[in-house]
Amino acid sequence: MKRTLVMIRHAKSSWANPLQSDFERPLNDRGVHDAPEMGQKLKNLGVVPDLIIASTAKRAKQTAKKIAQAVGYDEQKIQWEEKLYHCIPSVFEEVIYDIDDSVKTVFIVAHNPGITLFVNELSPDFCVDNMPTCGIVAARINAKHWNEFDRTDKEAFLFEYPKKQP
Repeated sequence: MKRTLVMIRHAKSSWANPLQSDFERPLNDRGVHDAPEMGQKLKNLGVVPDLIIASTAKRAKQTAKKIAQAVGYDEQKIQWEEKLYHCIPSVFEEVIYDIDDSVKTVFIVAHNPGITLFVNELSPDFCVDNMPTCGIVAARINAKHWNEFDRTDKEAFLFEYPKKQP
């Protein structure tokens, strides 16, 4: 059975307030623009989620909500995961293992550097030096159950980001 994992780095955040905690940093104007644009790109490609899981950091929450709106996903159904905030790759796997098998396509919205490290482990034919803000990597997974994620073939088939040249 084919499943789709879509990894999304949060959109560009604001550094306007140097005293603000990293966790509370909001999106800047570019981030507010890019997130729905990337969501629309996913929708146009026919990549829509059955589930969105996102970090609870402010910029990740804002990104997830804007992408949800663009793809027609009820933002009230977004699953918030505090442990996705600046996590290591193995935490992404933990989250994936817990996904209900009725879900065929999942979007996960999180942070660097963990997201770059994780997407580079997905497929031997995919590598990126740095996942750009609001960057998207999608992979097909040939698994009957999400908890088989680490033992099954994965193929990265999409790499998009706001400043990518057509």
